[in-house]
Amino acid sequence: MTIVGAIAALVFLVAGVNGQTRPMCDPDNGGITLPPGFCALVVADNLGAARHMTVAPNGDLYVALMTSGGRGQPETGGGAVALRDANGDGRFEVKEPFSSGSTTGIALRNGYVYLAHPQTIERMKLTSGQLKPIGAAETIVTGLPTDRQHEDKGIAFDGNGGLYINVGAPSNACQQPDRRPGAKGVDPCPILEKHGGIWKFDENKMGQTQEQGTRFATGLRQMPAITWHDGALYIVMHNRDQLDTFWPMTFTAKDNAERPAEGMYRAMQGSDFGWPYCFYDYPAKMLVLNPEYGGDGKQVGRCSKFTSPVAAFPAHWAPVDIKFYTGSQFPAKYRNGAFVAFHGSWNRAPLPQAGYNVTFQPFSGGKPSGAFEVFADGFTGKTPLANPGDAVARPDGIAQAPDGSLFIGESQKGKIWRVIYRGK
Repeated sequence: MTIVGAIAALVFLVAGVNGQTRPMCDPDNGGITLPPGFCALVVADNLGAARHMTVAPNGDLYVALMTSGGRGQPETGGGAVALRDANGDGRFEVKEPFSSGSTTGIALRNGYVYLAHPQTIERMKLTSGQLKPIGAAETIVTGLPTDRQHEDKGIAFDGNGGLYINVGAPSNACQQPDRRPGAKGVDPCPILEKHGGIWKFDENKMGQTQEQGTRFATGLRQMPAITWHDGALYIVMHNRDQLDTFWPMTFTAKDNAERPAEGMYRAMQGSDFGWPYCFYDYPAKMLVLNPEYGGDGKQVGRCSKFTSPVAAFPAHWAPVDIKFYTGSQFPAKYRNGAFVAFHGSWNRAPLPQAGYNVTFQPFSGGKPSGAFEVFADGFTGKTPLANPGDAVARPDGIAQAPDGSLFIGESQKGKIWRVIYRGK
């Protein structure tokens, strides 16, 4: 490239396109890979176990933080952090922590920041001109199940006063005892009474219990990746584990690593997606009966009556967040399509682990159209990856900035990227 060309490229990165001022990207995109025409810069780091994020109209970013530790170790971190770019360089140098306890879901609604903890949903009032909320939190929902497995919560709003919360199932496939070779599934599964579904509440009513909410959808295992879009709730679910470990006479390690798809579901009131009785087979593209309920890997049986996913992703990628893109900065093909943050697998051995990316699922006419594509990758820092703990980063949150750029957060250290389209 000539000197003139290099200067022109630099000016383009700073000024952006259509006259919009945009920050310069990092030379290596902060260590991640993106499609042609996109670049990224690291805007915050070392926040802790960052999960979901939400953006204010002025560009302030609010990040939910899970606690670390547990299982005999003291828990640290948690709460949330509010971030602001005070000097206009595109990075968040102002960081103000608030709240406490493990937090996954976070959202801004009508002057409040809503926080989703494992057993409670709270909100805190934001004051004009101040970055973080001040004052006591109001409890919107309390007394959610205390089970430690799959307790992470996501939250979504329908714009008409409805608040939606996932209540994950503390189980693999409703076995009794859980996760034991050859153990049958309980039929009907009692876990579904208070778990394994989406519950709807009033976003403005204080002190609601689960019994006061409405079970909106059922037949789901774990699904903090929830969002409201185009008149429906969209969910991306973690499917079952350990097919070969518990049923070695019927399933191989390759079956386990590749068959139980992570499904994207469009939920309406009363939807039933079939867990724990069925799993969606990624290669066969259909629901099949789980072995805990007599399935042999081919039999459909009762699964014909359940609602199939509208899109499917490879097994064990572990979806944690979903956001539909409504901006105009990215090319037209991204509009109204869904970005999904995949935390990455642990249950694919002896095959390498997989996922650890942000994937884009195109939509057209309100329905998924065409194959998904990996949008952001390279988070693990090494390939192949055998041990999830060796990953440098694990994507867990996505948020859209007011200018249409995209924030991506990760939970290993708490790094946040801003992805910008600079044109081809």
